[in-house]
Order: sequence, then C-alpha cells, then structure tokens
Amino acid sequence: MASKLNPRAKEVYGRLWGYVVPHKLIGGIAVFAMATTAAVEGGMVWLVEPLMDDTLVAQNLETSRWMPLAFVTVFILRGIAGFATEASLGWIGRSVISSLRRDVFRKFLTLPSRFIETHSTGPMLSRMTYNVEMVAESVTNVVTVLVRDSLTVIVSIALMLYQSQRLFLFVAVLLPVIAIIIQLLGKAFRRYSNRIQDSVGEVAQVTDEVLVGNRVVKIFGGYSYELERLINVDESNRRQNLKLIRSRSLGVAITQVIFGIGVSGVIYAAGVESVNGNLSPGSFMSFFGAMMLMLQPLRRINNINATLQRGIAAGDSLFKIIDEPDEINHGTYAPDSVVGTVEFRDVSFSYNGDKSPVLKNISLKVDAGKTVAIVGHSGSGKTTLVGLLPRLYDAEAGDILLDGRSVLDYELSSLRSNISFVSQDIVLFNDSIENNLAYGELRNCSRSQLLEAAEAAHIIDFVNEMPDGFETNVGDRGVLLSGGQRQRIAIGRALLKNAPVLILDEATSSLDTKSERRIQDALDRLMTNRTTLVIAHRLSTVEKADQIIVLDQGRIVESGTHDELIAARGHYESLYRMQFSDDSPTRN
Repeated sequence: MASKLNPRAKEVYGRLWGYVVPHKLIGGIAVFAMATTAAVEGGMVWLVEPLMDDTLVAQNLETSRWMPLAFVTVFILRGIAGFATEASLGWIGRSVISSLRRDVFRKFLTLPSRFIETHSTGPMLSRMTYNVEMVAESVTNVVTVLVRDSLTVIVSIALMLYQSQRLFLFVAVLLPVIAIIIQLLGKAFRRYSNRIQDSVGEVAQVTDEVLVGNRVVKIFGGYSYELERLINVDESNRRQNLKLIRSRSLGVAITQVIFGIGVSGVIYAAGVESVNGNLSPGSFMSFFGAMMLMLQPLRRINNINATLQRGIAAGDSLFKIIDEPDEINHGTYAPDSVVGTVEFRDVSFSYNGDKSPVLKNISLKVDAGKTVAIVGHSGSGKTTLVGLLPRLYDAEAGDILLDGRSVLDYELSSLRSNISFVSQDIVLFNDSIENNLAYGELRNCSRSQLLEAAEAAHIIDFVNEMPDGFETNVGDRGVLLSGGQRQRIAIGRALLKNAPVLILDEATSSLDTKSERRIQDALDRLMTNRTTLVIAHRLSTVEKADQIIVLDQGRIVESGTHDELIAARGHYESLYRMQFSDDSPTRN
C-alpha cells in the first residue's frame, strides 16, 4: 500500500534490494517466521468464537479443557516466531549496513582529490552514519510490513469474511480510502526526508569544524558564533523532523478516525444481525477481534511510507557517492623500478576549468638523481605543480613524463609507489607512532628498517622518552604530539619508503632551528642519488640544489643555480634579500 514510486525511487530501491538478496537464506527464515506470526495471531482471534459460544455461553466442559492449552500453544508459537523474525531481520539489517558502509568507504578511498576538496566533510560523514542507518531501517521495516503486517491484514480479512460477509462490507469501503491517504502523504515524506538528511550533514560539518579548530575557537572567542551556527542548522533539522512527524501523525489520526467510523457501522450492523439470529456472540467477538487485529498493521502500513521514503532518500544520497567516477586509471605500465627522470612539457592547470589558471605552460626537466628547488611567493603554484606528478590532479594541457613515459601510461598505484611525499600539512592518523611511521604498504618493512628510518628522522629522540615508546598513540590528527614531532614522523615515513622520486613541500616548516639542522642532514642523505622536487620557503635550505626555478603567477620566470640567480639580480635575488633582511635580527 506504499505510494507509487517514481522511476528514480524504483531504481534506488532496486539497488538497495541488491544488498539484501545475498542473505536470502536468512531472509527465507524471516519470511516464514513472519507468516507464522500472522497465522498464529489470526488463530488466536478465531479461538475467541469457541471461547465465547462453547465455553462461556453453552458452558461446554470439553471445550473448557482444551481451550487453555490452545492459548498456551498459540503464545509459545507467537514468541518463537517473533524471536526468529527480530533476530533474522536484525542480522540482515546490520549486514546491509556493513556492506553499504564499506562500499561508500571504498569510494572515499578512490575519489579524485578535487572532488574531496570541493565537498564538505560533514555531509559525507553523515552518509557513513545517519544515511546508512536509515537505509537499513527502511529495508528491514518494509520487509516486516510487506510480509507480516500484510499477511496479518489478509488473515484478518479472511476471518471477518468467514464470520460475516455483511459486516465486512462496512470495513471493505475503508481500505481504498486509507490507500488514497497513504498515496497523498508519500511525496511529503520523501521531500522532508531529503531535507532532514541534508541538515544532518550540516550539523556534522559544524561539529567537525569546532572539534578540529577548537584552539582557534577558544583563542579568537568563537564560542557565540559557533553556537549560533549550530543552533541555525539544528533548528532547520528540528523543523524538518517536526514536519515529517506531523505528516505521519496526521496520516495515523485520519486512518483511526476512518476506522472508527467503520467500527461504529459494524457495531450497528452486528446488533441488527444478532436480532435476526444471524450472528452469535462468539462470531461477533471473533469478527471484532479480527478487525482490531487489523488496526495496528494498518497503522504500520501507513507509517511505513515515511520509512520507505526516508530510506529511498538516504539510498539515493549514498548511490550518488558510489556512482561518482574514480580517479582516472587507464594506464597499464607498471615497471619494477624507475630511474627517476621527471619532465614537465608545456603543462597548464586550473582548479576552475578555464578560469584563473594556476599553472601556465610550465616546461621543466629534472634529470635522475638531481634536486630541483621550486620557490616563489605564496599562491604562485608551487604545491599544485608537484601535486601533478603523483597525479593528485591531472594536467589540463601538456604532459608530465617519468623516465620518458607519460604519467598517464603508468598504472596509478605503480606510479605512486615510486614517489615519496612530505607535505607542510602533516597527516597523522589516530594510531600508534609505529603504525603512522610504517603506514600502508610500509607495514611490511622489517624492524631494523623501521628503526633506521626513525633514527635518521630523529624520531628516536622523543620516542625513548615516552612510556609506551613506538606504541604511543598520537591522538586524532596527531594532536598529542608537538608540531616538530609530527613533522619528523612524516619525514621518517618518506625515509622508510625509500622511493626514487622525492617531493618535499615545506618539509621542515614545523621545526625549530636546532631540529631543522638535524632533519636537514637526514634529508640531505635521503636526497642523494634521488630525483627531488623541493618546495621551500626558507631559501637558505635550497642553496645547494642543482637547479632552482622561480614561479610567479603560475609561470617559470627564472631558472638556474643559487649563485646564477643571485648574480642575475631578479626575482630570486629579491626574495633572498628580503628573507635575509627579515632573518638578520634573529641571526645577530
């Protein structure tokens, strides 16, 4: 009796059922248990007739003897069937949740960086939590209604027809009216469900930002501002939920009123039938019991439309993520190793299509084992340029080559396995120091390799001071460590990977002068015989680079060694002189 689904809703619900079908054995048990429940409840109502006519009116002793045993048997069967229903549907529901959640998470792992960076994390997190739960609730509840409640209604109708066809006419006229009400409310349910899920994502977004940026909130007095943001999005969520509740409650109320009118008609007709001798007290009570038995299933059938529409809306949002295209990975070239020659050929890139290009016609060649430093003002395109090599983004024009082959020819994981990366934005996971150091494919490293990388990155210095050593948990995003400690772990991770191509993006930005010198020594050893692209704000750290290129507004404006660029008295010399002037009071 659910409202008619539009083509998109049918497609979504069909896909959702694809997650249920693998559990058809458990589903079969659930269906059998629900059918048993409907039959047993119908049998219990049927027993009212002999209870009234034979036991209470005719005072038949034989009926009085087997009647208690019959009711005990009915309740035992009802309990077993109820347990089997709840247990099997619960198992299916949690399995659907796990499968959906894993599929969404797999998609998160393969989505292009640009997609992730242009979408708020809150709504995506809510899909993993709230939306998935709504889908499971929809699947299991709809199954319950379609099988148990629908069969209960059918059994009740059959029992009423058996007892009195005339009385049933008063009930029969109500069912089409109730179906029309459910049809009208269905669209509202789906509309409100979509809005609720959007508002849940906004609540998650605001909360996530407050937790991540709690220091900024505290220091800059953002308490009232953030509370107001939360109140606004939460109020939106509350209003949409209230609209859904009112719609659902209205449907239940109207159904009950209509059903009440039918009951009054049945009572009047029962009196007439009884006077004419066509209806015994037991038959009327059995008929009335069947009618009451049908009331709760009808209410649930009415309510299930809200659950159905909420599940469809949630499923639609999940499938929109799952259907997003993965990173382009058409390459098949997967060499055992690479030499490390990197070349950019007339490369251009923009984050917004043709608007505001970040890189313009960049051409650059880095021979294997050489170090190229990339310098320039903030926003000149330095980080974007090095991000194109491991294909975090794809160039819109031109080509990037590794050992003479386009990076597009490489199988993506093979390409990235040959590149190490240390960013100025340190990413640590809520895990131990050891698991953050030997992360991902590095988990297969030996203990000696891990200790060697930790020693070279000077991680041993602070690990030995911690009670749990390498097993020390770093906290969410590494919050339990200092900035310098986080930076060393990131550098140690790159040291451990030991890839032929190395990208350093402000790799020593979070270190004090003493620590920077020690880490720089380790980096110097790491950079030996490796192709290295270095982005550095402190120009003193790149003076020994084989080549320095200067970016300005997305173009290479200068290129050469440190001495050559200083002698040219151009952009680089100006940057160097400005930085030296800024640093000179500290040096004195």
